[in-house]
Amino acid sequence: MPTTSVHTDPEELTMTLVAEFPVPVERLWAAFADPRQLERFWGPPGFPATFTSFDLRPGGVAHYRMTSPENERFHALWQVSEVDEPRRIAFRDLFSDAEGTVDDSLPASETVLSFDTVDSGSRVTVLTSFASSADLDAMLEMGMLDGYEQAFGQLDTVLADLREYALGRGTVTEIVDDTHVVITRAFAAPRRLLWRAHTEPELMRRWLLGPDGWEMTVCENDLVVGGSFRQAWAPVGDTEGEAFGFEGENLVIEPERRMVTTERMTGAPFPANVNDLQFDEAEGVTLMTLRITYPDREQRDMILATGMTDGMETSYQRLEREVLSTTA
Repeated sequence: MPTTSVHTDPEELTMTLVAEFPVPVERLWAAFADPRQLERFWGPPGFPATFTSFDLRPGGVAHYRMTSPENERFHALWQVSEVDEPRRIAFRDLFSDAEGTVDDSLPASETVLSFDTVDSGSRVTVLTSFASSADLDAMLEMGMLDGYEQAFGQLDTVLADLREYALGRGTVTEIVDDTHVVITRAFAAPRRLLWRAHTEPELMRRWLLGPDGWEMTVCENDLVVGGSFRQAWAPVGDTEGEAFGFEGENLVIEPERRMVTTERMTGAPFPANVNDLQFDEAEGVTLMTLRITYPDREQRDMILATGMTDGMETSYQRLEREVLSTTA
């Protein structure tokens, strides 16, 4: 965890986060100055940011939104007041509506990002100031403190060279808590191809099969928010096993970037999971992150015990071999 401290000061009406990373200060600065890198961590897991405009200079404005797994959108903007590369960025952070009009009914804040060289690499200090204790309390109640810490917990991956960090590691499953699991896999391919491979039936049938000896018999998806999908598999030849399938609803569709769906096994008496699938590309390498929300620990453990990770890795190796290496 890169965060070394995070605290509030009710007397000064401030919130401060300090985090250190084993990279030069210029590399750390670049993660905040490039909107494509910034949106990979400016928002806690499950609420990623999308910057729709980004003018990082004094007097400039950056518009962004955070989208929940239920497709709720929370809009905000930066009014940039100071930029001193690679040492300091200051801006006013304001809530807005979808058109970018400031919402004065919600708390505003002043944020200063300071970047320093330290023995271990570099440090960023995030100092956020509020006009009143009521504004500070309101943001704390909205979860801003935890949100900051969770957001900055993602920055290590953004700063890493994905070829060294993730390629060759295969499918990695991390149990976050009783109801959340995060699965990551890196591919030496652009994310547009990964998106196609996850959404175009003719491509999906070539790789989304799990162990050898199975075929995908149904692959249907109304790829819009509120649309439904259905997938089914059956054994081929002498392969043992029974046909099965999954179905669900699309909650968020952001082409080439993010897809959130519910998912339940067809005919099974279990509540649905929520799958939050995201693709992030850097220098020709795409990191796929799948965040699964289970209804309870029992269902989480039951599904993990099926050998899900190994089955996914078999499919991803087939994806690399049968689709990514042959599709332009």
